[in-house]
Amino acid sequence: MQVTETLSEGLKREYKIVLPAGDLAARLNGQLTEMKSKARINGFRPGKVPLSHLKRLYGRSVMLDVVQDAVYEANQKIVEENKLKIAGQPRFDLPTEQAEVEKAFESSGDFSFGVTYELLPKFELGSFDDIEIERLVAEVTEDEIDQIVGRLADQNRNFVPKEAEGATAEKGDKATVDFIGKLDGVAFDGGAGTDVDVVIGSQSFIPGFEDQITGMKAGEAKTISCTFPENYSAAQLAGKDATFDVTMKSIAAPGELKIDDDFAKSFGFEDLAGLRTSVRDRINEENANAARSKWKRALLDALDKKYAFDLPPGMLEREFATIWQQAETERQQAGRSFEDEKTTEEEARADYMRIAARRVRLGLVLAEIGEKAGVTVSEEEVSRALLERTRNYPGQEKAIWDFYRKNPGALNEIRAPLFEEKVVDYLMTQVKVADKKVTRDDLVKMAAEEPEDAAETPAS
Repeated sequence: MQVTETLSEGLKREYKIVLPAGDLAARLNGQLTEMKSKARINGFRPGKVPLSHLKRLYGRSVMLDVVQDAVYEANQKIVEENKLKIAGQPRFDLPTEQAEVEKAFESSGDFSFGVTYELLPKFELGSFDDIEIERLVAEVTEDEIDQIVGRLADQNRNFVPKEAEGATAEKGDKATVDFIGKLDGVAFDGGAGTDVDVVIGSQSFIPGFEDQITGMKAGEAKTISCTFPENYSAAQLAGKDATFDVTMKSIAAPGELKIDDDFAKSFGFEDLAGLRTSVRDRINEENANAARSKWKRALLDALDKKYAFDLPPGMLEREFATIWQQAETERQQAGRSFEDEKTTEEEARADYMRIAARRVRLGLVLAEIGEKAGVTVSEEEVSRALLERTRNYPGQEKAIWDFYRKNPGALNEIRAPLFEEKVVDYLMTQVKVADKKVTRDDLVKMAAEEPEDAAETPAS
């Protein structure tokens, strides 16, 4: 086997491999010889079939296996001897002309082909003591627990029908209504409802709806006008003026609200103290998650600024294609156009390419950091995460489990985020961290102010 490097440019390497005719012939004869003792062919005793006859019968299929094995060995040799760290699968340039294939089969000529590799970039990690991260810390207050327990009680409050003649729907009442929504006098899809409960003042409907049904009596019909918010999820309705033909079916007033041990027992707790402890734990978890999102973004931003190197074009193109496809699907499902998003396709592609570059760069940096630090993800951790994912598909758990377990590429979707979070945790022990105490409201507000691309996670 003769291997010659034909191109070394940036992260691209190309090699030409020549498999001498003699080597191919020897490999072919070796395979046929192994077949000879096992072949069962009419007219010949076991083990007595001439090689020439076996070659006529099976030579082409065996030579295909020989060539495939030789190509695989050549690939392994090039990668190992040149210590290449490759990005993705190599591209093989195999001869397509029948004459070349026939020469290999007849062992009358050498078999040559090319292979192209895209390499992972080399870069020095250095230390991380030049990175400073602010970590927000919000302590849980008794007032916050009171508010959540109060909301929980309010959401599960009993309502008592208002049966007095002339009773009207007031703030805090539960109104049961039928309605038909219309745009320019024409009913629109998804705009109708029957026996829909509305707690007046809960702001669960679009602005203006609850205010305008306040004061209505049971059995009364009324047409009201509302405007959908500009950021409404259904693009075809966002910012549009609409009317609703509303019929008040019934009205119920809020019953007495008791927050005591019996109330806590209705949620499975021994007493009110147990419920409050559970609420405290949940708030702490939510605060930690919000804070983590904030400082993790800051950490990734710092890494993105710290490292600059050429990216493998193939990895970049694949990541961009994934992001673009997802964005296009979401845009089509929402019925939005580039104009609706106040951009153009060219500008959107440029933005998504920037995001793709960030993801690929951070993915490579985190992978290098994790490798140097010896970060690993155990099979037990992968199994636990996979089990959690299967729970999102009731009734299909086994099928989902088997799919991931039988597809290494798919299973990497489970493993990669676990690895990333471990590397991020490791990094927080290496950088300078300053804790800053804030209120829960400030923490939630700061998390909400994160830019739309705050979810730009590194590419796996």
